Amino acid sequence: MSESQTVEFPSDHAARPWWEGAVLYQIYPLSYADSNGDGWGDLPGVTQHLEHVARLGADGIWLSPFFKSPMNDFGYDCEDFCAVDPRLGTMADFDALLARAHGLGLKVLIDQVYTYSSNRHPWFEESRSSRDNPRHDWYVWADAKPDGTPPNNWQSIFGGPAWEWDVTRRQYYLTHFYPEMPHLNVNNPKVRQALLEVADFWLARGVDGFRLDVINLAMVDPELRDNPSAGISFDFPTEAQLHLYDRSWPENLGFMRDIHDLIKVQPDRHTLAELTPDKPRDNNMAYLAPGHLDTAYFVISPAETELSAVAIREQVIEIMDFGAWPTWAFSNHDIVRAVTRCGGQSHGSRFAELLIAILVCLRGNLLVYQGDELGLPHAEVPREKLRDREGMRFFPHSLKRDGARTPMPWSPDEPTGADPWLPYDPRHLALNVKDQARDITSTLEKVRGWLALRKGVQTLRVGDISMLPLEEPLLGWTRTLGNGKLLCIFNVGPSQISYRVVEDGPWRSLHSTPGADFDSAVLSLPPFAAVVLEQGIQSRCE
Repeated sequence: MSESQTVEFPSDHAARPWWEGAVLYQIYPLSYADSNGDGWGDLPGVTQHLEHVARLGADGIWLSPFFKSPMNDFGYDCEDFCAVDPRLGTMADFDALLARAHGLGLKVLIDQVYTYSSNRHPWFEESRSSRDNPRHDWYVWADAKPDGTPPNNWQSIFGGPAWEWDVTRRQYYLTHFYPEMPHLNVNNPKVRQALLEVADFWLARGVDGFRLDVINLAMVDPELRDNPSAGISFDFPTEAQLHLYDRSWPENLGFMRDIHDLIKVQPDRHTLAELTPDKPRDNNMAYLAPGHLDTAYFVISPAETELSAVAIREQVIEIMDFGAWPTWAFSNHDIVRAVTRCGGQSHGSRFAELLIAILVCLRGNLLVYQGDELGLPHAEVPREKLRDREGMRFFPHSLKRDGARTPMPWSPDEPTGADPWLPYDPRHLALNVKDQARDITSTLEKVRGWLALRKGVQTLRVGDISMLPLEEPLLGWTRTLGNGKLLCIFNVGPSQISYRVVEDGPWRSLHSTPGADFDSAVLSLPPFAAVVLEQGIQSRCE
């Protein structure tokens, strides 16, 4: 896609499902709200604060794991895929959450983990008990090499060989993450059927769809061949390989079709994929082909440690070139929070608003991670209070996860009760929801304004996009739908800048960050500013 080319998508906008152009708000329940003072966020706490999400202007939530778990990976290591962890509540609490969300007009997506389980899951306990039990092949097992080393060179994403020795079976089992998270043998039809039954369980309870965790890792090469070298320098061993055999295995796409067929019994259900990055990118995008998954999220990255118009433009062009429907994000529970990661921690609320404005104006869906609406920087967690084993192992070089998962600051004071599982960052308490909700100049109020714009203007939700070849630090594109057209311009730099609008007019200002001015075809843009201009008649959402 050239920088001025329009990406063509189906034109029947009225028939589009609810999720196209939607805003999803990610809730990490362990850190969202603690309703009983035991130090752990829980499902009743989420329910109590769903009105905050609705007022924000989101269309739905993505609820990170709340399943029964020993918490080696804080819910992603599932001991029971169909049970609520007692620390987070009960199944009745989940049902109440779902009912409240639907009552507020919010859709609910929940995480599904089909690549691995906890080593305490009954399936694994049976599988490891012998080499000939009924579930002996429900996980990826392999003999050691004659010298006792693992069967191949695959590397764990969390560092070290992707294999763990089991004394009972005297074999290695595959684990892409922690040793307590054995890899399911999704190549096995019985395992796939069992996972589809898990999906059916939650669909029957009324969820509106799934976020599918690292779903392109589900199947691996049955021959367990070595990955070739990528021939590059690396920080972690997994980066040194071309993942030909342990990632995006071709037969896995058949499982995606099975998931699609089950979920789309009701067409408005939605699938959001997490795809571990793969090369070539085509391997990832195959998951979004018709009849597979609806969308995957793509995290927009800065150039090095600063926001860059060129870097954003190149990433958007690369993804849009594939013709799939993307979901865009700057933050989630696994990475450094956006304000810090993009170099804006010292730039204040204007920078946080700019990031949301960029997402709002892109074609596709967008994810807002809890706290993004407050402009939270990445939290500083003392070494002695770290909980993430990856962070502890590689301290101080890998602190991205705990710093993104500290408790949501609802008020300026820490709540009473037990110490939270992760500590509050004092800077977060100063940016709390209660105070920002009473301040019309706050980041929270500005984000509500941008999301209201997104929700109200159909051109932003589903209109076509055409990138503009602007020079750094300017970023921009047009959005078109019918007779309506929008011009979205961003100054991603720290200095005042002017821009003469050369695109055919006349243009009117529709929405902007504070201080931006449009007069006689000239935009005056303060640092980290965003402006949306309009011409024609915009189609409004009902």
